[in-house]
Amino acid sequence: MKIYKQYSKKPIRSFKDLIGLCIVFNFISIFLLTLSACCNDDNALTTADTPYELTLPANFPPPEIPDDNTLTDTRIELGKKLFFDPILSRDTTVSCATCHLPSKAFTDGLPIATGIHGRVGFRNAPSLANVAWHPYFFREGGSPSLETQALGPIADEFEMDNTVAEAARRLRADPAYVELSQKAYEREPNAYVISRALAAFQRILVSGNSLYDQYEAGNENALSSQQIRGKNLFFNDLQCATCHVGFDFTNYNFENNGLYTDYTDEGRARLTGSTTDIGKFKTPSLRNVALTAPYMHDGSLPDLQAVVEHYNSGGTNHPNKNPKIEALNLSPQQQQDLISFLESLTDSTFINNPKFR
Repeated sequence: MKIYKQYSKKPIRSFKDLIGLCIVFNFISIFLLTLSACCNDDNALTTADTPYELTLPANFPPPEIPDDNTLTDTRIELGKKLFFDPILSRDTTVSCATCHLPSKAFTDGLPIATGIHGRVGFRNAPSLANVAWHPYFFREGGSPSLETQALGPIADEFEMDNTVAEAARRLRADPAYVELSQKAYEREPNAYVISRALAAFQRILVSGNSLYDQYEAGNENALSSQQIRGKNLFFNDLQCATCHVGFDFTNYNFENNGLYTDYTDEGRARLTGSTTDIGKFKTPSLRNVALTAPYMHDGSLPDLQAVVEHYNSGGTNHPNKNPKIEALNLSPQQQQDLISFLESLTDSTFINNPKFR
């Protein structure tokens, strides 16, 4: 309640105010979704649908899926329909896919995401590849699940600028949505249905068939000699894999990478209030990274060359910077080798999968 009082009486005048409201919104969303689930516990699972079999790469662990939102064909069909439909936005011009394009690994190619009426937000749109394994969402970690995260963009004035109640009303006026909703969740469209259907669709966005994956699976010809040199730099000579580790190339931690001396967007500190979290943002996955430019939370680095040059320099001396980030002194050839390896993380089957389009 202290957080609510802090933000409920002040107008939105800055990015800090907006992030504060987003945090409050997520707490409220969690409560409402939990209440909705409890009130409809007898209808939490439907037997009229077909379970969806999620196919995973051999080195991927199974994701944790909520008991009240197990994957089914109709839930995913409904979530996909919602994802690409601008009906959720106030003026019906913006959909989830506006900022998350399949061809760009579910990013938008812009420095900062843009919503209805051309309103420019505050952060770069992250990729949605493999979000089924993420333990929290938004770059400061302010949302604990895909279900709660799904409602945020609908209400955000810089994205869809709508209310979930109005979005649900529109869906209830559409017989196709009502039919899908009843089959998927045994109820008419509401906040519960919208949040869970969108989450269900996003959980099937699995990417794990890049040239790098094929090489690791035994195809010695999958990577070029340059990409192999870059791979050795990434995993052996440098400390890239300290943060970009595991099957998804991320530790999901919050890191300050020395991008700035002073941060307009304080990142994780907006959630925790701790000065030791200023400038810390969730470590992004590097899968399909060659497709997701520009980079960093604010889209300030235009291409992979700029990213490598940043890390090669060691970044700024911010007090919260990860101490492992220091000057690399890479030669121009080594920089190109590293970039070539990062390009090998592109999964063409993922971006061209008809299930995701």
